[in-house]
Amino acid sequence: MNGTEVVQAGLGAAGGEITLWSMFWGAHFVVKLVMLGLLASSVWSWAIIIDKSLFFRRSERAMDRFEEVFWSGQSLEELYQMLVDRPAGAMAAVFVAAMREWKRAVENPTRSFANLAQRIDKVLDVTIQRERERFESKLLVLATIGSASPFIGLFGTVWGIMTSFRSIAASKNTSLAVVAPGIAEALFATAIGLFAAIPAVIAYNRLQAQANKQQARLEAYADEFSAILSRQIDERIAA
Repeated sequence: MNGTEVVQAGLGAAGGEITLWSMFWGAHFVVKLVMLGLLASSVWSWAIIIDKSLFFRRSERAMDRFEEVFWSGQSLEELYQMLVDRPAGAMAAVFVAAMREWKRAVENPTRSFANLAQRIDKVLDVTIQRERERFESKLLVLATIGSASPFIGLFGTVWGIMTSFRSIAASKNTSLAVVAPGIAEALFATAIGLFAAIPAVIAYNRLQAQANKQQARLEAYADEFSAILSRQIDERIAA
């Protein structure tokens, strides 16, 4: 839009009600692109928020079910055979990885038990790290949207205000009725930026806390399971 068109749009808006649609439609082309990009980022962030919230809920339930079965007294061999093909959840994946390394040593008499505990601990660490990456996947997108959106919106606002000031200078009309619509259109970009950023920041902090909580739970289970296997290794070495 050139200066005359902006002024005409301001005069038209001044004569009627200023709506969200009219502010968007009357904004400069660059500001429109900023607004559309921020709206797309907001939709993207909400999709991630919903997806990760459901993921953590499923993961929490899977951990609860696995621990209930694990501590019920069922043999480790039976539990391994039940989960080896499709481990249900992060904790089951940790269990299967450790048991797989254990069975390799048990079924292969040429392999030494001396370093088996260290090998199991290494497998547990690698599996937990892999699960941690799953927990934290897409969270970086939320952090980026939360930190960048206000600045992108501010860029749209600054651009819109500069365009409005140039238009006012060209028309030599400084009445509030002409100035206000252009300023409102420019500030609308910042509002959309905050609309995208605030939920993303809140959700990122909440989901990151859930990821840390579930990782800590995995590490605690891995330590307990490693201790169980270490006792069995000591018994076999002593025998």
